[in-house]
Amino acid sequence: MDGRKHKRSGVHHNNKKLNPVWRPVSKLSTQVSSNEECSALEVTDKLACSSTKISSAQDDIEMASAVPEATKFTTCSSASQDNEEDKGSEGETVLLTEKHSISVEVGASLHRFIRGKGGSTQKMIEDETGVKIKIPLSKKEDSIIIEGLSSESVSRASEKIQAIIDEAVKSPSLDYSHFISLPLAIHPELVDKLVNFQNSILGITDSSQGENLDSGSNEDEDQKLKKGSDVAVELKAEPSKSPTLSDLGIEKSIFIKPKTFHLTVLMLKLWNKDRVHAATEVLQSISSEVMEALDNRPLSIRLKGLNCMRGSFAKAGVLYAPVEEIGNEGRLLRACQVIIDAFVKAGLVLEKDANQKLKLHATVMNASHRKRRNQKRNFSTFDARGIYKQYGSEDWGECLIREAHLSQRFVFDDKGYYHCCASLPFPEICK
Repeated sequence: MDGRKHKRSGVHHNNKKLNPVWRPVSKLSTQVSSNEECSALEVTDKLACSSTKISSAQDDIEMASAVPEATKFTTCSSASQDNEEDKGSEGETVLLTEKHSISVEVGASLHRFIRGKGGSTQKMIEDETGVKIKIPLSKKEDSIIIEGLSSESVSRASEKIQAIIDEAVKSPSLDYSHFISLPLAIHPELVDKLVNFQNSILGITDSSQGENLDSGSNEDEDQKLKKGSDVAVELKAEPSKSPTLSDLGIEKSIFIKPKTFHLTVLMLKLWNKDRVHAATEVLQSISSEVMEALDNRPLSIRLKGLNCMRGSFAKAGVLYAPVEEIGNEGRLLRACQVIIDAFVKAGLVLEKDANQKLKLHATVMNASHRKRRNQKRNFSTFDARGIYKQYGSEDWGECLIREAHLSQRFVFDDKGYYHCCASLPFPEICK
């Protein structure tokens, strides 16, 4: 008996070394004795033991020898093996609860919607599903991590996040990130005319100040204009007085930067890398269809006059130069429609945008671009009557449409134009 007790004591000692506690100890565990039954470890189908009575020292040694195998296996076990039981060093049952986690590529622009005001939305999802959501602080990281104790809880949280994304994409709160553009700024003579137009309106005579219109950094000049400088062009709203630029709602920020001059074909919300990649592939895959729509011949346009997109010239929102296709064959509109249809088919266009009729135009002024800081009055429009009187029949010139770009908003290349994610060349030589 003394030898048997000594051996049993040795078995317990080995158990303590070989089987570390991996998870919280269950209160329902029972002590193993020589006259009681014990359930063996149930880690996988590969390791199954029936209940036996421990009646001899040899049985104790065999059970102890099985412990290293079980411990090694749980260390490598996958997240799907939840709530498994293991034996502790003192005969206690230990619950093995592996964490489940998934990485979801959401897009940095959507993180704020998942987080919610003060983290309220994130907390609500965590409380309802019992998961932990990890949102990166860096705007360069798109993915979020969802961690939970079961695949079901992680799946429920993922579904709730997807519902939030679907609503956010439809909301005006999420701005357009990309668009299909036909660059006009590649024509220096057209850029020069636009610079002269802006300088004339703003009363700028120094050409270096005119160049600052592209950078949008000439804040001192903006302040001077707001203080009431007169304009070179006659911008009288009423015969009895000469209004200042500030009175008319005109300031430097509402002019289109000449180096970004373009025609817009389609606006897009591409909120993660996968959608940007998909859009790139769509544009590059339709080259032959676009060439066919253009009849494999170069296409030129003429910009002439000015028109108002919304409202009246007295309360203009957008001022633009109308587009005329040289030859009036409709080839440009057909090519643009091929592009639009391809993106709609790929599911990359919002429903409300897919149903809009295309109206090509070259925007020169847009009140929505107005800078809000240090502004006492909130101008959503501007008075363009004087501008129209001076430039209403302006011939901006003819230019060749050389390519279509998948352009990224708010990001610019070294020439000042929007960053190009992908391009589709148009024919420049008749075949």
